[in-house]
Amino acid sequence: MHRHHRRSIRLKAYDYTQPGAYFVTLCTHRHVPLFSRVVDGDMVLTPFGEIVREEWFKTACVRPYVVLHEDEFVVMPNHIHGILWIVDVGARRRRAPTTHEQFGRPVSGSLPTIIRAFKSAATRRINALRGTPGARVWQRNYYEHIIRNERALDAIRRYIVYNPAHWCLDRYNPHASPSV
Repeated sequence: MHRHHRRSIRLKAYDYTQPGAYFVTLCTHRHVPLFSRVVDGDMVLTPFGEIVREEWFKTACVRPYVVLHEDEFVVMPNHIHGILWIVDVGARRRRAPTTHEQFGRPVSGSLPTIIRAFKSAATRRINALRGTPGARVWQRNYYEHIIRNERALDAIRRYIVYNPAHWCLDRYNPHASPSV
């Protein structure tokens, strides 16, 4: 019997439960522009984009070890960018030694588990609204970058803030300007 094994794009020995800042990008399935449209350089969210925004910030409400900031998040037409902070809240850190995610075995409080729960909640609500139970909303994986210093943090914050202004050049924007 042949089994397909997905390779993880996460760092093998990294503990994704440890406190720190993580930059994440999640794309819609097939880069379909579901969440917003750009009007005069500003994002105008669709009802699906509103759900994504609500679920992103709800993450910090239901998980006291997650901190999110308004200026570190943007909903683009076919993807989102955000900085998610995992903070140390004492008792949460004193748990079983298994801190490395394995396929099919989520680790409580880890970045992959947090992202999986967010995607699941947003998908459920979006599919209920559009009457498409079971339809895919997100690409299977997501991009993450561990933010290791203030300089990187500042650069990523700028990237997030200016991302809407660059939408006109995005390769997945059906109305993108040709490259110069």
